[in-house]
Amino acid sequence: MNNGVDNFISNNGSVRAFGNCITIANSGSVGQAFYHPYDFVASDHVTELKNENLSRHMYMFLLPIISRLSEKYNFNHEINDVRIRREKILLPATTEGEPDWAFMEKYIREREENLVEEYKQCILNRYVIRGGGGVFLLLISVVGGGGGVLLPLNQADWREFFIEDVATIESGRDIYEDERKEGNTPYVSSSSQNNGVCHFVSNNNETKEAGCISVNRNGSVGYAFYHPYPALYSNDCRKLRMKVPSKHAGIFIAAQITAQRGKYSYGYKMGTGRLKRQLILLPATADGEPDWAYMEQYIREQEDRLMQEYREYIDKYFHQRESWK
Repeated sequence: MNNGVDNFISNNGSVRAFGNCITIANSGSVGQAFYHPYDFVASDHVTELKNENLSRHMYMFLLPIISRLSEKYNFNHEINDVRIRREKILLPATTEGEPDWAFMEKYIREREENLVEEYKQCILNRYVIRGGGGVFLLLISVVGGGGGVLLPLNQADWREFFIEDVATIESGRDIYEDERKEGNTPYVSSSSQNNGVCHFVSNNNETKEAGCISVNRNGSVGYAFYHPYPALYSNDCRKLRMKVPSKHAGIFIAAQITAQRGKYSYGYKMGTGRLKRQLILLPATADGEPDWAYMEQYIREQEDRLMQEYREYIDKYFHQRESWK
């Protein structure tokens, strides 16, 4: 985690100093690789992979490919210098059979440009109002969307609530493969990825609704996702309709439900009955009720911080782009 960084230190003697390279873990999380554009010192639990001729984008292309080596190594089968030198990886190649560095450079540059555009759109969607023939920037703070100073999570009053206390629970309805028609409506099933969305369809049924939480009862059991958009729900999940409708509180509660997924498995499913009586911890008011205002403001502040990170990434991207010319 954390790009492999374990600590920040000031030691400058008897240390192994590196910079602008990839490190690969040779013990612990064996095979996990990270790219470091900055100067750093490293323990003997990592091996440096460096080529002075490679750009940042070329390193970034190599990174996920090298990290795939983690699938064949483990605590009892560690990487050493001999093994890493003899490892083979798949790369784009030129007609002469050499690594196609130009392709790799261009590919990562394009991915960065796409990411910057996505971040821009996120910021516009959150802070810009369109209407009346114009576009207006909301004059709000980037970090902290108002509502006073929010207590940290560890200082809030947390209490247990049954899920049925905060939401009504309904079964989904399967749309089998031969019934599905391609379209634009998200069809939520039991995946742990892509917000639980497995298909986009043009089908319609009584499960279609926006502003609901899906909870997987099959497959990746226990994962929960909030859906602000109209979606259809399969019978491999349960649809939760918030008793106090709120996008931000819904995101908060979905995370708390997901935190309980460790107790479920493919053989111990999260059916409607169990889901109703599943306890989750939530911030509470002095009256012992779920503190909807706290959950709302907390998620808003996390979104604001994320927007700030997006802005910093965009600024850094354009600054770096000038240096590439």
